[in-house]
Amino acid sequence: MSEKLISKELNLIGQGTIVEGSIRTKGNIRIDGKVTGEVHSSENLAVGAGGEIDGGLSGKNVVIGGRVKGNVSSVEKLVLESKSVVQGDIRAQRIVVDEGAIFDGHVAMTDKNGLRHATDAETSPDQAARLAQQKQQKG
Repeated sequence: MSEKLISKELNLIGQGTIVEGSIRTKGNIRIDGKVTGEVHSSENLAVGAGGEIDGGLSGKNVVIGGRVKGNVSSVEKLVLESKSVVQGDIRAQRIVVDEGAIFDGHVAMTDKNGLRHATDAETSPDQAARLAQQKQQKG
């Protein structure tokens, strides 16, 4: 199977499904169930409103609508939707924090070259949102 076909596939962990162990995919993945373990995607990763992850996750673009207990890493863009709850450190080139999102951890923003633009060990959710908004307005 060619790489182009693999990257367009969607892997789905449905509501009511429980996975114990690590998940790695070269395609896109959406989690509406519960995963206890690490989740890594070479493409896009989404955690639906009913999704729960107890472990770290990483992807090219990451959208979180549910609960994550672990570190989150996004190569490009991270979106914390309004009902999301994240307990862990986050790292992304760009971060969008919707009003109502709950975040407890540290924030590090880097560009494609790994240069750090903003980091603060004491960053609150409001400060993280302001930093993301300032960055978006500048560039």
